[in-house]
Amino acid sequence: MSESSKSWHLVDADEIARAHKYTFYKPATAVLWKVRPGELVKLIFAFESSAGDDPSAERMWVKVSEVFPELRFRGELDNDPGYIKDLKAGETIEFEGKHIINTAHDDHDNLVNQFIKRCYVTNRVLYERQRVGYLYREPPDRDNDSGWRFTGGDETQEYMDDASNFSYVSLGAVLNVDDSFVDLLGAPEEAHFARDPHTDRFVAVDADN
Repeated sequence: MSESSKSWHLVDADEIARAHKYTFYKPATAVLWKVRPGELVKLIFAFESSAGDDPSAERMWVKVSEVFPELRFRGELDNDPGYIKDLKAGETIEFEGKHIINTAHDDHDNLVNQFIKRCYVTNRVLYERQRVGYLYREPPDRDNDSGWRFTGGDETQEYMDDASNFSYVSLGAVLNVDDSFVDLLGAPEEAHFARDPHTDRFVAVDADN
C-alpha cells in the first residue's frame, strides 16, 4: 500500500511533548538509544474517521525487528487495531525515534511521573492561562494530593468562595501553563509564596498577609 493511500499516519510525539512536557510522556533520547530488536515500543497511529464517536488515534505496540542509525527503526505491529481497517497485526512499520511514546526501559527523567501528584488551581490559571501569582502548600487531604494550591493572585473573595472556580489536576497540568515556580515545589507544608510585581520573582510571605 502506498503512503498516500493509507488511512493512517504516525504522530510526531516530539511536537506534543514540547507543548505538554509535564503531562505527555516522551522517552528521552538516551532511552531511545537503548531500544534493541525484539523489544516492544509504543507508537501513536492517527487516522481519519467519519464516525463521530470514534477516536482520532490508536496507541499500539510494535515489536522492533531492526534498528538503524539516526534513531530509525523497523518492526511489526503487535496487535490488530480497533478502528484502523487497512492495518493488521504483523504488518511492517517503519518509524523514527520521534514517534516512540513508550519503551521497556526505565526513564529517570520522566517529568510526568515527577509531577503526577494533584493540586487545586483556580480556573483563571488553568483555563484562562493567567500566570500563577500566589501559591501555598497545606497538608494533603488525600493520598495523591501534593498539598499545593495555586491562584493568579488577583481573584476576588467571591471568586475564591465558589468551589466551581477550582480544578483538581496534576501539578504537571499547572506547570504546562506556567512553570516559573517549579523550583519551589520541594518546599514544606505551610509554605506560602507570592510573585513580586517588581522583580517577577516569587518571595516567601506570611500566610496571614
